[in-house]
Amino acid sequence: MKSYLAGAIQMTSTPDLEKNLASAADLVELAVRQGAELVSLPENFAFLGEETEKLNQASAIAQQADKFLKTMAQRYQITLVGGGFPIPMAEGKVSNTALMVNPQGEEVVRYDKVHLFDVNLDDGNIYQESNTVQAGKSLPELADSAELGKIALSVCYDVRFPEMYRQLAQQGAEIFLIPAAFTAYTGKYHWQVLLQARAIENTCYVIAPAQTGNHYARRNSHGHAMIVDPWGMVLSDAGDQPGVAIAEISPSRLGQIRRQMPSLQHRVFV
Repeated sequence: MKSYLAGAIQMTSTPDLEKNLASAADLVELAVRQGAELVSLPENFAFLGEETEKLNQASAIAQQADKFLKTMAQRYQITLVGGGFPIPMAEGKVSNTALMVNPQGEEVVRYDKVHLFDVNLDDGNIYQESNTVQAGKSLPELADSAELGKIALSVCYDVRFPEMYRQLAQQGAEIFLIPAAFTAYTGKYHWQVLLQARAIENTCYVIAPAQTGNHYARRNSHGHAMIVDPWGMVLSDAGDQPGVAIAEISPSRLGQIRRQMPSLQHRVFV
């Protein structure tokens, strides 16, 4: 693993697939111009609209999102992650799938979101992701790169389940990717502290691209795409506007923190 720059993209996706991909292309280019070699797009980067429309357009979204990721990765010679996008599954549902593509435009690893967001919030919004999404059933495989390190994918609501990240850390993960569309209501209370907790307790980097602003109707996202180091320090925060958080991923910093705080070696209950 070498030192390199990572980019966590922040965007305001809508129900318009073509506009979303055009915006994502601009933001990927922005990250690349700033030197990022690992770039990640947020959950729902290709489409964020009503659930019925997501199901109706799922085939087109899946095809165009997949083509987009492979084309952009190859064009800019980067490793590119698409946070979560729908892929048609059995029984009329879709997966919520994160996909990593290498600079040759080849799929490295994919992960189907396991924890689905079924909640009733005090702001009046009700979310029932399981109505349209078929949950994944397994931990993601680590993307093990000699240059970029051992990277684990996850998606949004997963961040609330620390046992998942502990298992990934035990498998050797050094970097957690947590692309999200965190709600505005929960985000202001929980987003940053959850990212820092996952980084600190596992002494791993966290790269968390995010959605921000209003997408349609009452659907609003918190923003604040972040990169957090293994000590829990926020290295970069994209604020509440579309853009990109850029920071260095440093193997020497990772090693220093793991020597200084070897908590992974001190586990009693495993």
